[in-house]
Amino acid sequence: MDTDRTDTIRAQGKIDDAGWQRILSRDPAAVAAAPLYAPLLASPDAADECFVLGRIAQTLDGRIATPSGTSFWISGQQDILHTHRLRALFDAVLVGAATVRADDPLLTTRLCQGPSPVRVVVDADRRLDDGYRVFRGGPATLLLCAEDADGPTRLGTAEVVRLPRAAGGGLDPGAVVAALRARGVRRIFIEGGGVTVSRFLAAGVLDRLHVTVAPLLLGCGIPAFTLPGVSRPEDGIRLNWTLHRLGDDLLLDIALKAARR
Repeated sequence: MDTDRTDTIRAQGKIDDAGWQRILSRDPAAVAAAPLYAPLLASPDAADECFVLGRIAQTLDGRIATPSGTSFWISGQQDILHTHRLRALFDAVLVGAATVRADDPLLTTRLCQGPSPVRVVVDADRRLDDGYRVFRGGPATLLLCAEDADGPTRLGTAEVVRLPRAAGGGLDPGAVVAALRARGVRRIFIEGGGVTVSRFLAAGVLDRLHVTVAPLLLGCGIPAFTLPGVSRPEDGIRLNWTLHRLGDDLLLDIALKAARR
């Protein structure tokens, strides 16, 4: 992605407080939820001037999909609208390769006022092909892969960005944030899936976490979080949250500034 195009994307994608207030005025349902979005409009506290939000929608028993990967629709329409509003507020929306395979998402802003963000797909081993919708036109798209992954410099309409492989075999979340920041992308929305959000959480690069809990029990399926285990409850990550109602769902707004490196 060339510099001029990056600047254009940032100009289109960034919404200041006044701009968001104009969006709220045309979206009456968002007015009641304005306190939920206010922290997202504040200036970043991190030294790198980036703001990174993680997002999970899960069942009451902590599942984000059935064993086959089906997730439509765990949460309700208000939560889906919330996701589109988040896309409008951020410079980039990021998902892992598994989410692209399972959901074939567009990752655009369609249900609310506001621009679509840059789309970022993390696929360290380049297992995805260009048949998915995110690689077939629309907003600018980046495919992040490991330096040793084979393939050309583009996948469909997406630009390929190569990063060093982390010790575990994937891409280091801190390196991902740094690479996006170098391209002028400083507000990053990690939309999914659970493994990707968990990796960014464990790496300490999330500033905030939105977890929606739907009144649904699956009994089995893909877990919301995959994190290193602990032997005692006191060794876990204890969080503070603020509750917001989104239709029949509950959204937990969790500040993670203490965990941000």
